[in-house]
Amino acid sequence: MESKLRRKVRRGVVVSDAMDKSVVVKVETLKLHPKYHKFIKRSKKFMAHDENNECRAGDVVEIIETRPLSKRKRWRVSRIIERPASLND
Repeated sequence: MESKLRRKVRRGVVVSDAMDKSVVVKVETLKLHPKYHKFIKRSKKFMAHDENNECRAGDVVEIIETRPLSKRKRWRVSRIIERPASLND
């Protein structure tokens, strides 16, 4: 009986990196309205663990579900997908 649980993976944008080893990631999803058959954009913010403080606000990241790390952190940053061009470059 070897059933491995697949962890949930989300993709979102970092909206806050003010904390030490933590970021807030905004994830947007499209949900179909049952009556009007129109897609509605929904967003939710997740706190994620960023061990090396690599993420900056505006980065597109992939977060993965993990064990509870604190009261609100149940996700960790697995990789940075895209980094916006900064004004100083």
